[in-house]
Amino acid sequence: MTTATKTFPVTHTDAEWRSLLTPEQYRIMRGHGTEMPGSCALNFEKRAGTFECVGCGQPLFKSQVKFESGTGWPSFNEPLPGAVESDRDFSHGMIRDEVHCSRCGSHLGHVFPDGPPPTGLRYCINGVAMNFKPA
Repeated sequence: MTTATKTFPVTHTDAEWRSLLTPEQYRIMRGHGTEMPGSCALNFEKRAGTFECVGCGQPLFKSQVKFESGTGWPSFNEPLPGAVESDRDFSHGMIRDEVHCSRCGSHLGHVFPDGPPPTGLRYCINGVAMNFKPA
């Protein structure tokens, strides 16, 4: 089942999503886009706290699992339990695992198997799709 066919606990019409999100957030989160690498201030966020979904406020990642991947996007090695789901993404001539919010279905980024221990995963997340809530 993909995000296009799944029902999520938080839903909005397309017009509602457009009114709730900025044009850039809508392009990325609802249109499965990607922000320019290095363009988000959350790349440099070092404080203790939680990164949350812009679309619904669901907590996604604790700051303790954020790391510098050198990719230009905020990177994490483990989401909070049940916070994200993934689907196979065949776009742009690649095979990747797309990551979306489990509560509203918004596209967040991708997960790759080249992260640090203990998970070995790198959740490469569009910063525009998240808010940071300091501890």
